[in-house]
Amino acid sequence: MHTIYGLRNDPGLATLSWNVEAIYANFISSSVNLTCMKSGVRHQLAEKMAGEITLSDSPGQALKKWRQSFDIPQGLLAERLGVSPSVISDYESGRRKSPGTAIVGKIVDAILAIDEDNGGRFIKKFAKILYSEFDEDVIYDIHEYAAPVNLSEFAGVIGAARLCGPMDQVIYGYTVINSLNAILQLSSSEFNRIYGWSTERALIFTDVSTGKSPMVAIRVTPFKPRCVVLQGIRPEEVHPLIPGLAERDRITVLCTQMDVETIINSLRGEAW
Repeated sequence: MHTIYGLRNDPGLATLSWNVEAIYANFISSSVNLTCMKSGVRHQLAEKMAGEITLSDSPGQALKKWRQSFDIPQGLLAERLGVSPSVISDYESGRRKSPGTAIVGKIVDAILAIDEDNGGRFIKKFAKILYSEFDEDVIYDIHEYAAPVNLSEFAGVIGAARLCGPMDQVIYGYTVINSLNAILQLSSSEFNRIYGWSTERALIFTDVSTGKSPMVAIRVTPFKPRCVVLQGIRPEEVHPLIPGLAERDRITVLCTQMDVETIINSLRGEAW
């Protein structure tokens, strides 16, 4: 039996939630123009985004993660805010002083408003995460990083070897998934829940035989992860189709023989 760690079991979430509420209350009391929170989903999502950006050790990187999660170009966000694209770039790169709560509130509102103008695709996606419990038979662990983590460092912690794809990139979280149960139990829309708050993450599929099934499942769904980790298998045992599938979707594939419990404990033990 694996120890289950979900978002709601994260010991840091209680403190984070309290801080987020305080920050968001400050936005409201300061009359920040977070336009018309028409739904509980929008309000909760704005609260989470604003809190994560403000509390992060790297606010610019957290801002960049959320902008990219909503698939919004820097120029479009800048236009919505009435600033030059270089302002957004400077915030994200750290060249400009970290934005205060008022600016963060305006940026978050602009991101959500742009998504609403486009039908609210990503708000709807994140709503499923906000209001859904994860089946412990499918998701063993899911964790988000406020700041980017180098994929090479991540791979080192779980003893993973590269099969294909670049290693000079970063991730913002990971999900440990029971490969067979995910494929058997989840619909295509439910499968998207494994991405948590960002697709810029590593999906760790456990107890795979050749790796073909999870890669095919990813291939036919709209969202793609930055990295897939095949647990319980050596690179030479991977199905020959995998590198080609991964290259089409620009996914780095790693393999590890570390047991699931050790993977979870090792990743949770890191100070990322």
